Amino acid sequence: MVGLAAALVAGPALHAQAVPLEPVVVTAARAPEPPEQIAFSVTALDASALRAAPALTVDDALRADPGFSLFRRNDSLTANPTTQGVSLRGLGPSGASRSLVLLDGVPLNDPFGGWVAWSLVPRAALERAEIVPGGGAAAWGNAALAGVIQLLTDEPAGTRYGRLDAQAGDFGTREADLALDEPVGSGTLQIFGNDFSTDGVRLVAPESRGPIDVPASSRHRSLEARWRQALGSGLEATLTVRNFEEHRNNGTPFQQNGSRQHFASVDLAGPPGGEFAWSAVAYAQSQAFAQTFSSVNAARTAETPASIQFAVPSTAAGASWTGAWSLPGGGRTSFGGDVREVRGETREDYSFVNGAFADQRFAGGQQVIAGLFANHEATLLPGLRAEIGARLDEARNSDGHRRETVMATGVLLRNDLDPGRSEWNLSPSAGLVWQADESLRLRAAAQRGFRVPTLNELYRPFRQGANITEANPNLKTEHATSGELGADWRQGTLDFSLAGFWNDLRNAVDNVTLATGPGSFPLFGTIAAGGSGLQRLNLDEVRVAGAELAATWHPAETMTVTAGYLYDDTDVLRASVAPALVGRQLAEVPRGTATLGASWAACHSITLTPRVRWIGSQFDDDQNQLRLAAAVVADLGAELRLTRQVSLFLTVENLGNARVETARSSTGVVNVGTPRLATGSVHCQW
Repeated sequence: MVGLAAALVAGPALHAQAVPLEPVVVTAARAPEPPEQIAFSVTALDASALRAAPALTVDDALRADPGFSLFRRNDSLTANPTTQGVSLRGLGPSGASRSLVLLDGVPLNDPFGGWVAWSLVPRAALERAEIVPGGGAAAWGNAALAGVIQLLTDEPAGTRYGRLDAQAGDFGTREADLALDEPVGSGTLQIFGNDFSTDGVRLVAPESRGPIDVPASSRHRSLEARWRQALGSGLEATLTVRNFEEHRNNGTPFQQNGSRQHFASVDLAGPPGGEFAWSAVAYAQSQAFAQTFSSVNAARTAETPASIQFAVPSTAAGASWTGAWSLPGGGRTSFGGDVREVRGETREDYSFVNGAFADQRFAGGQQVIAGLFANHEATLLPGLRAEIGARLDEARNSDGHRRETVMATGVLLRNDLDPGRSEWNLSPSAGLVWQADESLRLRAAAQRGFRVPTLNELYRPFRQGANITEANPNLKTEHATSGELGADWRQGTLDFSLAGFWNDLRNAVDNVTLATGPGSFPLFGTIAAGGSGLQRLNLDEVRVAGAELAATWHPAETMTVTAGYLYDDTDVLRASVAPALVGRQLAEVPRGTATLGASWAACHSITLTPRVRWIGSQFDDDQNQLRLAAAVVADLGAELRLTRQVSLFLTVENLGNARVETARSSTGVVNVGTPRLATGSVHCQW
């Protein structure tokens, strides 16, 4: 349940439905290492913990850790893809994640906008998830300001194996997950398939709802094939190809979005064990995205088209190599390098006048980020271990453009060209772990990370309802200096963890309110009553500090109880572009979050997994005027094992049908999260 301030990966002190952790963790230093040697906090959940969590989506399952949150309070079941950003410990949430999310070592963050396509990850294919808040920047580089989340899929079983999960529930929700392993000669073919659909729920609260508000239905499907082959002398190669499609309705008849992605990768791994190990991966992906936006009238009886983002083509390609030397005395040195190139462009029609769109916009560019990293770990004294690492990256932006024309005549309204820029970023990291005795472990860690603004932030303005947000090609790179002190204590059946953390975020990219409607403004044009004009700007300095507590209790062999609490204090310290923001909290960050969970094998065939989350109040805007109320959400999962191969599951999310406010407009319109949702499923394996 909580991002442990210590890497409780070393023992049974788990949280949030977590089960005994893997013997090694690969995310913190980009190479396998025993969890008890990691100076940063680590939360790890294995496949059974992820499947048993009373949650329909992967991101909702991870929210059992109070240090893990999403840009909005709603998960990927109802959230627009462009708002599925990730925040760890409240370090500046935004649609462009300040946390790096990886799927088998490859960035899952969108090439154009930085958001995360959680729907792309079928839970049945996952072997485990690792969350490293506050760490990983020296190993992974760009976007790991707040930490790293890595999702790792199943290794081949080595024999013929199959698994099918099928479920159905409220609001026409249906899903099927399939996993197959088929040995072929000296290799193994793996197939992962997922098909999901729901009729959806209404996003607007009942008191604000009107005839225009319809259920936010969605459907997505994915198919992945993986071939693993031994090449001799311990060398192993893995070829992966994946296709993903998704379509969503975003709460009104006109507002829809769709996406499609094609992905391929080749992974090579050297001989396991021995003094030296290495791995390499190369990947490429192409995707298309389209979305429509509208403005809804005050009575919510009609909507007017605002823009049609008819195409957002983007590509990403990259490669990496990592090597690790095991040294005498328990030391280790890991090093390597990687490169990632992304291209993207938004193509959209806007300015809806007299029943048609009048203008068209093409905006986008190219980014290339390449870096080298090294990390060294050594035992200084008995029980005292140190690690130090650094990474050097070069980031280049080129071909930045924003071209706007009158559709009827082709007359050029603007033709902005970004001449391009290049910069270097150094990301150092250091940590100490002291095993004071068998029951107490103390840790200290620090790092500096960076995030280059996305192509979306630099070049693409957008309109949501009556609010207009302008892009900014002059945005600076964000930097964060982070520190953490933690202690893990184990006594009998109780494990306890406490950590204090501190982050200094410089040049934080924020959507800053510059104008309030009604009226006409130079940067934004006409803004309607109740609307605002915002621009992406850099805030000079933001402080994010707080504490995490976690406890795990094993009162019996058949029961585990977990509890966690996160206190988060965010303050804007300096903001030369908007002095009025100084002293205000960051939007979308509650001061407090708590979780309570359990896993109870009630008898030999029934297991119950209840979970309760408390989310403190937070603001939905930079001005701290739009408050979202606190909420308590209870979920329940139950498993009935019929045989060793067949189990039945019942999951009820939001058991008490609590109201969870996810957005509030200046005109008083409130959006809410998913109401009570019950699903039943059958799990079969052979």
